[in-house]
Amino acid sequence: MKPTIRRFFLLLTCLTLLFCTFSGALAGEVNPQQVFRKASNLMASGDYQSAIEILDTIPEPASTDEAADYIRSRIQRAQLFFALEMIEEAEAACNKVLAIFPDHVEAKNVLASIASSKKSKFALFMEDVKLFMPPLIQGAGMTLFLVVITMVISPIGGLLIALGRISGLPPIRWLCWFIIWFFRGTPLLLQLFFIYYGMPALGITLSPTASAVIGLGVNYSAYLAEIIRGGIESIDDGQMEAAKAIGMSYTQAMRRVIIPQTYKRLMPPIGNEFIALIKDTALVSTIAMVELMRAANQMFNTYFNVNVLIIAAMIYLLFTTVFTVTFEKIEKRVGAYENRS
Repeated sequence: MKPTIRRFFLLLTCLTLLFCTFSGALAGEVNPQQVFRKASNLMASGDYQSAIEILDTIPEPASTDEAADYIRSRIQRAQLFFALEMIEEAEAACNKVLAIFPDHVEAKNVLASIASSKKSKFALFMEDVKLFMPPLIQGAGMTLFLVVITMVISPIGGLLIALGRISGLPPIRWLCWFIIWFFRGTPLLLQLFFIYYGMPALGITLSPTASAVIGLGVNYSAYLAEIIRGGIESIDDGQMEAAKAIGMSYTQAMRRVIIPQTYKRLMPPIGNEFIALIKDTALVSTIAMVELMRAANQMFNTYFNVNVLIIAAMIYLLFTTVFTVTFEKIEKRVGAYENRS
């Protein structure tokens, strides 16, 4: 009897399921999973309007406990309306969700996107400026620090190397030639990598800031050395002979006669080097320093908003403009005596 009873209950269960399915179809009940599947296929084919109509077939729930499918359908409809630029319909769909769940995050996010779409491009850009500017200003401060420190170190180092290049002592002359040859002949990025990542293997570990200052300082000293040497050698030999004729030593003649005459000639190329320095500081981001470029890159990877790069470019342009105007004024001032008639 037991197998017979088991078969009877199995048959009864199957008949019950068939009856429920058939009666549900006759009553016009909606299967949410089928609706979402059809809507997904329609969205994939680009038929957004039909997808909206399919999603609208899911009825309002009798209670909040049964509202999950309804909420999901209204959020999708709101997103589709927004994509079709049907703003009023999108807002209405979100409001239906918020009427049931006032704190629904997705509905609020869609409404926030709708509100942003109504703003002008300039207003949106100013909002991005307000959001991105504080960390960019912090990164710009580090960039400015590196520029100023390098501008103090490199002219002094460049002058010493240039004087060594024209020295009468062969060992000093060849050593200075080697420094210029090496640091001008290898990429700045490679030099920074060696100082920060390579020197610990030799037992010398430096912080990112110290590595950046040393790398930029020595590299730009090598470039400025050739500029300064060229400026010194452009002065007529008679100037040195005249200085010696009145009793000056070589050091006195260089300090009081030769080098002061090179200032106006050196300003344009040195100014160009320092403007390039502002942009080259971006390379220190590779040795874990957070300067302007690294700060902009981090926020771009977080928000995927191109405005952060535009703002960073504007800060770089501001720096280069200030430095350009400053060096033009310095050039006019140090060359004032040459302009006299």
